[in-house]
Amino acid sequence: MPSDTHRADERRFLDERGSSAALAPNGLNPATIMEKAVRERIVESYFWKEQCFGVNEADIIDRVVDHVSFIGGTYGVTQKPTPFLCLAFKLLQLGPDDSILEEYLSFGGEKFKYLRALACFYVRLTRRAENVYKTLEPFLEDRRKLRRKGRAGTSLTYVDQFVDDLLTKDRVCATSLWQMPKREILEDLELLEPRISPLGDIEDLLEDDDVDLNGSANGDAREDSDEGLIEEGSGSERGRRRSTSGSSGRRDSRSRDRSRSRDDMDMDRSDRSSADER
Repeated sequence: MPSDTHRADERRFLDERGSSAALAPNGLNPATIMEKAVRERIVESYFWKEQCFGVNEADIIDRVVDHVSFIGGTYGVTQKPTPFLCLAFKLLQLGPDDSILEEYLSFGGEKFKYLRALACFYVRLTRRAENVYKTLEPFLEDRRKLRRKGRAGTSLTYVDQFVDDLLTKDRVCATSLWQMPKREILEDLELLEPRISPLGDIEDLLEDDDVDLNGSANGDAREDSDEGLIEEGSGSERGRRRSTSGSSGRRDSRSRDRSRSRDDMDMDRSDRSSADER
């Protein structure tokens, strides 16, 4: 059977376990990158049999635009594979080169966000670690929304969050991702340049946060001290008022006692004079 002939069920790729196809750039067999259970569900799905038969790299764009409205692996009670996952498996079978992936990511990705998400997913599955970081990290600034469908239902995500999951998680879209070395290791091996975040240097941001926290703490302490001084001042004024009122009361009582003693002395004198006259 000629190599350019397509079988109706597209099982040749699975039956031969990828032996007739070239290995992926990262050294993995494209026919065994996905788990066997997932591959069986894909080739038995209606979408695979109807939409993925006899397509090439250009037809992938049409399939994405017409049929892909969410990302994900399998969904529902029957674990039905999503069109996104079926087309990813078709890319594993086709094995597009870097120039086609560049068109998927750049020109086509600017217009069709799900095409960019599909290309990012394929790059993560098949490319070497340094190429994965170089290719995917620029899309951490893509803030467009994506719908994700899984076992728990439909949820909202973003392109940058999906790319971050591809770079940090071990399983995405019902597919176990091969373990990449960390970016710091590749930087130590001089395979990658240190990445500059759009937010700036993280250490400078942390120092600015510490300065802001210390400044706010000092400001609160000053306000507390000022309030304490105000309270002390008001307390001393109250004490002074009480002391002045107490002293004035004592003076009034003393003056009253003196006036009473004088009146008593005058009465005694008047009684004595009246007695002498008698």
